[in-house]
This record gives sequence, structure tokens and C-alpha cells, in this order.
Amino acid sequence: ASSRDSITTQDILTASKGQLVAQHSYQCVSCCHIFPKLGALKTHIQNSSQEGYSCKVYYLRLKALWEKEHKMQEAAVP
Repeated sequence: ASSRDSITTQDILTASKGQLVAQHSYQCVSCCHIFPKLGALKTHIQNSSQEGYSCKVYYLRLKALWEKEHKMQEAAVP
């Protein structure tokens, strides 16, 4: 799978910036569930469709938007 089709730990952490959750917890930005470990959140995102959620779609779309924004910023720099 290309990097565009996968969600990395860094993608999850970037999306979670500014989220107010208990210390040492991670919140899914899509469905707002809270997980005790980052690995558990990543597993949730990867398997979200099996659980009845669309979190993976959300994170993939968010990542695509970040990449588009980054390319636009690079193009704007002379």
C-alpha cells in the first residue's frame, strides 16, 4: 500500500493535536472513542469498518487534505 493509503502513528498524533483527553490516553478524532494506548487507537482506525465506523476513511481523507495543502504551500514558495 502506498503511504497515501496507510495511516501512520504520526498522522494520528497530528490529527489529535489540541484534543483534551486524560493523560496517557488517545482519542479517535473521527468517532471520539478514547484508547489507553496509541497502538490500540491505530488498530481501531485500521479495523473501524468491521466495527461499524468510518474512522479509517476519515483519517485517509484528512491525510489527503494535509498532503494537498502541503503541495500548495510548496508551490507558493518562490
